[in-house]
Amino acid sequence: MGKKIRAKERDAIIQSLKSGVTPRIGIQHIQVGRVNELKALIQDIDRVSEGGSAFRLIIGEYGSGKTFFLSVVRAIALEKKMVSVHADLSPDRRIHGSSGQARNLYSELMRNMSTRNKPDGNALTSVVEKFITETRKAAEKQGTSVNSVIHEKLISLTELVGGYDFAKVIEVYWNGHENDREDLKINAIKWLRAEYSTKTEARKELGVRSIISDSSFYDALKLMSMFVRQAGYQGLLVNLDEMVNLYKLNSTQARTSNYEQLLRILNDCLQGSAENLGFLLGGTPEFLLDSRKGLYSYEALHSRLADNRFAKQVGVIDYSSPALHLASLTPEELYILLRNLRHVYASGDETNYLVPDESLLSFLEHCSKTIGDAYFRTPRNTIKAFLDMLAVIDQNPSIQWDQLIGSVSISNEKSSDLELPGDGVEDDELTDFKL
Repeated sequence: MGKKIRAKERDAIIQSLKSGVTPRIGIQHIQVGRVNELKALIQDIDRVSEGGSAFRLIIGEYGSGKTFFLSVVRAIALEKKMVSVHADLSPDRRIHGSSGQARNLYSELMRNMSTRNKPDGNALTSVVEKFITETRKAAEKQGTSVNSVIHEKLISLTELVGGYDFAKVIEVYWNGHENDREDLKINAIKWLRAEYSTKTEARKELGVRSIISDSSFYDALKLMSMFVRQAGYQGLLVNLDEMVNLYKLNSTQARTSNYEQLLRILNDCLQGSAENLGFLLGGTPEFLLDSRKGLYSYEALHSRLADNRFAKQVGVIDYSSPALHLASLTPEELYILLRNLRHVYASGDETNYLVPDESLLSFLEHCSKTIGDAYFRTPRNTIKAFLDMLAVIDQNPSIQWDQLIGSVSISNEKSSDLELPGDGVEDDELTDFKL
C-alpha cells in the first residue's frame, strides 16, 4: 500500500463520497469486490473490440454502488483503447422523446465523450482530429488526396441512416482544417454534438440536409461507433445511468415509446446487427421488475430480460444475462473498503492513519446493529458516515474514535418515489377506479 496518493485525487475522492456521488478520478484506490461482475463486463468489452456488440442492465438498489461500478467498467474500457460516452437520464433527457429530450441526451453523451488521453470528457474534437491524422497518413502512403481517403474510409457509413450527411460533415471539418477555417470546424463539431435545432440552419452552414434529432438518436450512436473505429479506437461504450427516470414517467405513452427504443437497441445488440458498440444501463430493481410501470410491463422486454430459472433454482447468478443484478458487498469487502478509505484519507501514508484497525470493526458492528444488513447492501450512507467521523477526528485531535462511534447516526437509503411528467399525456391507469 506504500504508494502516495496525490492531493488532487485524495480530495476528489473524499469530497465526492462525502456528497454521496461517484468520484471522477482515483476510483482504483477504493474499488473492492464484484469480481465476477467485472469479469463478465470485461468479456463484453473484448467482444465489442472484436467487432461485436453488448447490452447490459446493471441493476442495484439506491446507494448500492451502481454508478461507481459503471465508472470502474468505463475506466477499464478506456484502458482498452475504447471511446466512452456517458450521461444520466433526467426529465429532459431520455432515449425517446418528441420535444428534444432524445437530442438533449445525445448532446450530453457527446459532451462527455472520453478517451484514454482525455478521460474527463470533451474528447469529440480530439477523436475527429485523430481520424484526420490517420487519414492524412494513409493518403501520403497511398499517394492520393485526403478527400479520396475520407470517402474510402467513410463509405461504409453511407449504408446506415444519416450516414451520408455524417460523412459530409467530417469532410467539412477536414476542409476547415486544411484552409484554416475555424468556423467550419466549429460548425462540424456543433452538428456532431446534435446542437443544430433546425435543418435549415445546418444546410446553410454545412450543406447537409439532415440533423441529429429525437428520431435519429440510436442511428447516430451506431454511426459514431463506426466512426471511432475508423479513427483507430476499438469501439464505443455508451454508459447511461439513472434509467429509473423512465420508470417515473407519468405518461404511459412516453414510457412505452422509451421501452420500444430500448427493445430495438437490445435486439440489435443480441442479434449482432450493431458493430463495435456496447450499452451499459444503470437502474433500480423496480425499474426492471415492476409489472405495471417497469421494463417487465413491456412483454417483449420481460421475456428477454427474465432471470435464468435454472440459475435461480440452484441459488447461483448467471453472469451472461443481459440484466445483471449487483451482488451486495460482503462484510469482509466492506471492511477492506473502509481500510482503503482510511488509506486515501491519509494520502497513502500509513503513519498518518487517524484510526486503528479495531475502530473499523467497531464501526461495522455499530452499522450492523443500527441498520442491519442494509449497511453492505447499500453502502453509500455507511461510507459517508465513516468519512464524516474521520473528518471530526482530523479537525479535533483530542477526540478519540471510541467516543464517536456510538453516536454516529446512519440512515437507510431511501428511494425517491417522485414521478416525472411525460409528454403531456397523463397516465390514466386506475384514475377512474371507484369502490
